[in-house]
Formats: sequence, structure tokens, C-alpha cells
Amino acid sequence: MSKEITSPRPYTSEAEFLEYRSQLFKTFATGKTKNIKWRKWQLKQMWWMLVDNEKAIAEALAADLGRHEFEALTSDLHGLKTDILEHLNHVEEWAADEPVSSAGFLMGTLGKARIRKEPLGVVLVIGAWNFPFLLTLQPVIAAITAGCCVVVKPSELSVASQNLMQDLVGRYLDPEAIRLVTGGPQETTRLLELKFNHIFFTGSTKVAKFVAEAAAKHLTPTVLELGGQGPAIVTAKADVDLAAKRIAYAKFLNAGQICLSVNHVFVDPEVHDTFVERLHYWTRQFSGGESSHMCKIVNRRNFERLSGLLENTSGDVFRASGKAGDNRLSPTVVTDVTRDVLQNTISGGVTINDVLMHYGVPGAPFGGVGDSGHGYYHGKYGFMAFTHQRTILEIPTWMDKLMAFRYPPFDVKHMSNFVVKNNLGFRRGETMEDQVVGGSRAWVWAGLGVLVASAIGVASKNRESVRGISL
Repeated sequence: MSKEITSPRPYTSEAEFLEYRSQLFKTFATGKTKNIKWRKWQLKQMWWMLVDNEKAIAEALAADLGRHEFEALTSDLHGLKTDILEHLNHVEEWAADEPVSSAGFLMGTLGKARIRKEPLGVVLVIGAWNFPFLLTLQPVIAAITAGCCVVVKPSELSVASQNLMQDLVGRYLDPEAIRLVTGGPQETTRLLELKFNHIFFTGSTKVAKFVAEAAAKHLTPTVLELGGQGPAIVTAKADVDLAAKRIAYAKFLNAGQICLSVNHVFVDPEVHDTFVERLHYWTRQFSGGESSHMCKIVNRRNFERLSGLLENTSGDVFRASGKAGDNRLSPTVVTDVTRDVLQNTISGGVTINDVLMHYGVPGAPFGGVGDSGHGYYHGKYGFMAFTHQRTILEIPTWMDKLMAFRYPPFDVKHMSNFVVKNNLGFRRGETMEDQVVGGSRAWVWAGLGVLVASAIGVASKNRESVRGISL
């Protein structure tokens, strides 16, 4: 990797922020990005940007995080390429007007009630340092598919990845609609003072509060993808060895710097000692006495913070035999942990019998709640995050005579023109215990059951009749 890519560059100036933002608002006003052809073109350009530069991307991730090429390609690039293909395959379907099936004859049939999917406008995407390509560009894919113009801000902590993205985005993507900017906390604060139509932020809960506060001043909607506690639960009936293996893998991946990583483990006392022993075993196996496959902590400040937690914990500490150094921490197991360790190694995730895998479910929503953020993305959910749903209704002009009763002067006798269903199917005075869950569906299945039972009975009698004759 060249020194030019790994060395810090001057950040984007405030004048450039203003220039880029102004250009993007002008572009959006032309309607250029609403064109489905433009969206498909840019998604394909993103694809070729990734394919043409796989080696450079892997080298940037190695420089920033010490990531092995296999881990770089599977964790950052694979997810992006999968997402691009899904968005390309569904962009026309997602962007199409959606009929309102419950609108009825007047509003639906005559009024052609429908929901139109409109892009929110010029949006800001702020990425994270731990998966700098995946977590920065995945929201951009969704924004492009929705038809938005995008200001992209990668994390300044992943210097090589930031610099490479800066070079590639300007070379492959439409500069009239997509601009990449750089900056530290001071520059990002100035950027957030500007009004955008949407902000998508991935990062820590602490920084997200500043983002949310800045967005609130403009009533700008946000999606906040944050960290969270990620416990694993190992029951007495679990395959303890497999559980230990997969949990050790989760912590080894990206040196545990993942919001989905297993942060702490609750183990049934019956299998506690066995689990700890197998966890020790698998951490040794994965470290293998070499550091070449192990990622490093992103910077010295975070390395010292984590080292300090381990030095000050009152729990029992076990370190695997892998080499440390260069901001690398050997895989470490702490038993009987303190609250401080739990609170300061923040992660999150929900997967049964495995770890991390739910992140990659195609088309499923991904997002947090509370201190883990709000909003969703991936697949159509990402498209909808950058989309305004506008209700469209076309009332024919000839219907005005039929609806003249709505105009002043009002007359109560015209209330009969407002048809409201009176056969409610429920009565006054019902209690919670009176409620039926399943409704007509349950009756349908019950009816089918009776029919099937009757048919079986008839068939059985016929078979008995035949047997009687043959005997």
C-alpha cells in the first residue's frame, strides 16, 4: 500500500462543504436522480468500483485494521456486492406506485388511490471505522436506489480506507449527485450545522446524541445505527463445544470491534467450567501462535483503554498465546467480570445457535432500539429509509355533483351520505376474555377440518364395503 494512501490528507474545507451541498441540491431539483436508469447506472458503477479495486480495498483494510485479505473480502466486500445485486433486481418494483388495496370503490377504483415512493432529497451518510467500506457504502447504495443525492463522510479513524474511498468515489460515481467529504470532529460538527433532508449515522451512542441534537434543529429525520450489549446465553442443553467455538470466532473477527459481537456470556452453572475450558481451547486455536490473521485495535487510544480494563478487572483473566503488539490484543477470556468491563466493551446481536449471522439475512431489517439507535436498513428497508411515501388520489371532476352535500351550507340530513358500517361483529360490554384471536381464519381451518374428516369417513366406509364384497 502506497504511503500516499496511508498518510493523512487535508480535510474537506467548509467552503467545499457548502459548494458540494449547493451542487447536490441543484441536481436533485432537476429530477435527474429520480430516473430509474440513473439509479441502475450508479449501482452498477458502484459494483465496478468494488470489483476493479478489490486488492486496493484489502490493502487499505490491512493498513487500518490489520485485517487478513480473506476477512476483508468476506466482511466488507461480500456484503456490499450482495446488496448491490438485490437493489438492482428490485429497484423498479420498490420505486413503483403501490395501490391502496383497502381504499374501496370510491377512493380505490374511481380515485385511483396509490402510494408514491419519492426520494427524500439530499442526504448525509456518516460511516464507521470498524467496517469502513461496508458501513459507509451500504447506506449509500440504499440512498442511490431511493433516488437521493448523497454527501458521504467516512470515518477519519480509518485513514487508508477514507483516502481510498475519496479517490474511488470521485472516479466512479456521478459527482453531480454524490460527493465524498472528509473531516474530524470539528469539521463534522460544521457539516451537521447544515440542513440535509436525511442523516444516516453509524457509530457510537455518545456521538449519535450530538448527531441527533444537530438534526433536531432542522427537524431532519435520522437513522442511527449504534452499538449495544451483545450477550450470548449458553444453556445446559447446548452443544457447549460448538457454542464456545462460535463465540470465540465472533470475538476473533475484526478483533471483536463489531456492534454485533458477543460481548459477554451467561452460562448455566452446570456447564460453566466446561464452557470456559472450551472457550480457552478455541481462542488458542484461532490465534494459532500467529498474529497475521488477527486484526489490530484501530488506534492506540482504544488499545490503551481496553488494556486498562483488563488490568483493573477483578475477574480471572486468560490470554491466548497469540503474539501481541502493533495495537494487537491477544484473545482474552475474563470470568466473573465487573460491571465496568461489561459497560465498556459494547456490542450487540441476536442469533440462535450461532453468532453474527442475522446481519446477512437478505431483505431482513437491521437496526437497533434505544441506546442502540433507531431506524432500519438492508434491502427494501434501506430503500424506505431514504423514501417519502406520498398518498396520491385522483377524484374525477364529474363526481362533484354526487358529493355536493359536503359543501356549506351544511345539513345534518346529509349525514346519511356518509356510509359507516353498523354491523360491527362485536357488542357493548365485552371483556378481554371475550376476545377471539384468529377470527374467521380459525373458522376456515375448522371448517376445512370437518370437510377433511367427513371425506376420510366416507372413503373409509367405501373401503369397508369393498372389503365386504371381496370376502
